[in-house]
Amino acid sequence: MPSLVDALNDPSKKPTIVEDCLALIDAEVKTKNLFIKAGYKTVSGIKPGFIRNVVSDLLPEFAGALEPMHQEAVSAGKDVVAHFSSNAGRAADAMLSITDKKAERSTNGVVKKAYGSLRGMAKSNVESAIPALARLITKHAS
Repeated sequence: MPSLVDALNDPSKKPTIVEDCLALIDAEVKTKNLFIKAGYKTVSGIKPGFIRNVVSDLLPEFAGALEPMHQEAVSAGKDVVAHFSSNAGRAADAMLSITDKKAERSTNGVVKKAYGSLRGMAKSNVESAIPALARLITKHAS
């Protein structure tokens, strides 16, 4: 079985994975409060394709950050979705450490402001998306 990084960055699969990630993000945002919806709309409006580009750019780093958890599940014969779900806080922290660094280095004031205003709610929101993310990983990593 290829590593999660290799599977999620396979050039033949990546466009479909990015589309699935965008659908996941849209579905998650629809369930959130108006503050999060407004922040997402603001960031989405920066330029056409901005969110798509961010997802595509972050995918390799997210895959690397989640690789240890994926390998734990696979090597122990555990269900990946169940393992990620029971470790949602750990997965969220791994992903947010990446976005925190990206936001810190960003030169786009709109992005920095939107990220900063939403960051306090980020962990719980990312945690709630982990089961769906794990299903996406399972779909594309095999």
